[in-house]
Amino acid sequence: MVPYADRLNSIPPYLFGEIARAKAKAISEGKDLIDFGIGDPDLPTPAPIIDRLIEAAKDPSTHRYDESDYGCPEFIAAAESWFNRRFGIKLDSSKGELLLLIGSKEGLAHLAWAYINPGDISLVPDPGYTVYKVNTAMAGGEAYAMPLLAKNGFLPDLTTIPTDVAKKAKLLFINYPNNPTGAVATKEFFSDVVAFAKEHNIIVCHDCAYSEVAYDGYKAPSFLEVEGGMDVGIELHSLSKTFNMTGWRVGFAAGNPEIVRALNKMKSNIDSKQFPAVDMAAAFALDNEDINRQTLDVYTRRRDILIDGLNSLGWNLSKTKATLYVWAPVPSGYTSMEFAKKLLEEAGVLVIPGVGYGQHGEGYVRFSLTVSGDNNGDRIAQAVDRMKKNLTINW
Repeated sequence: MVPYADRLNSIPPYLFGEIARAKAKAISEGKDLIDFGIGDPDLPTPAPIIDRLIEAAKDPSTHRYDESDYGCPEFIAAAESWFNRRFGIKLDSSKGELLLLIGSKEGLAHLAWAYINPGDISLVPDPGYTVYKVNTAMAGGEAYAMPLLAKNGFLPDLTTIPTDVAKKAKLLFINYPNNPTGAVATKEFFSDVVAFAKEHNIIVCHDCAYSEVAYDGYKAPSFLEVEGGMDVGIELHSLSKTFNMTGWRVGFAAGNPEIVRALNKMKSNIDSKQFPAVDMAAAFALDNEDINRQTLDVYTRRRDILIDGLNSLGWNLSKTKATLYVWAPVPSGYTSMEFAKKLLEEAGVLVIPGVGYGQHGEGYVRFSLTVSGDNNGDRIAQAVDRMKKNLTINW
């Protein structure tokens, strides 16, 4: 057979593919798994959004290519209006400050391809979403890890980045609210990022996919809210987690028009956008963002049951302000892989080992709140009870 291109050989297997195989094996062996693995909302997309999709799909005009420059005009207008309502930012779509994406994941990947040459550096959070690092490598660049440590609130310490690295860096990826740690960032931190980016002529990409999955009245800020944010970067948003639309593959990029233009140039030579009926349904969702508030009530209940339960077993976790995740340190004597394996084999509880998100994720496991069909938190309580009965945990 013809060998793979070097770029494929340079990257590890996709983390969640490995987890899916472990899950399938356990199920084939008859185990009753309680799955805290992939952060894929288990609740259905709200019915009015589906109704709008059906209506749009019946319109023959949606059955052809979307030939718009930056994406379905109905969606772009809705995103522009949503951004203004949510963050008080008046983006101008006529200047190319908004771009439709086939989910934020492809936007993150294609941004690396649009800017990284062989030998260039991307500054990536560690632990972090693997797409930043992998696509930097696929484009021929090098990912420089910015450690996210508990002592710093899981924010990168920009002052520790060597000057020679910063000079070679073209992209800086940040992600708040954060996957996998659940950490949140302040506008003051974003201002520091802007200053750092301006000093070293670096593009900032803020992955803001979890901005609307927030609890107890918390409102996540936009990177573009701070002075200079529009000068140096873009922000990517997704409808996946906000409206339980992971399979729909729809999101958008907002920010500096030159950066958005570069991303659009890359995308226009790779994809032809998605089914326009999906975009129209997504526009309806953005125009009616309160439609999914009950989902947040479910996640809040699950979060409380999980964190209270883990704390009853010896953890000392604070309630997360945002995201679908609980980032828990492993007990002494275990690596993250060993503890995840122990949970799976002895308690039938599936979690993600932190090391899968980078070397600085070692010592943690990630619980996702997307436990299928568990609106009342009964399965989560059952998971805690299984851990209590089947595991001996030493701290």
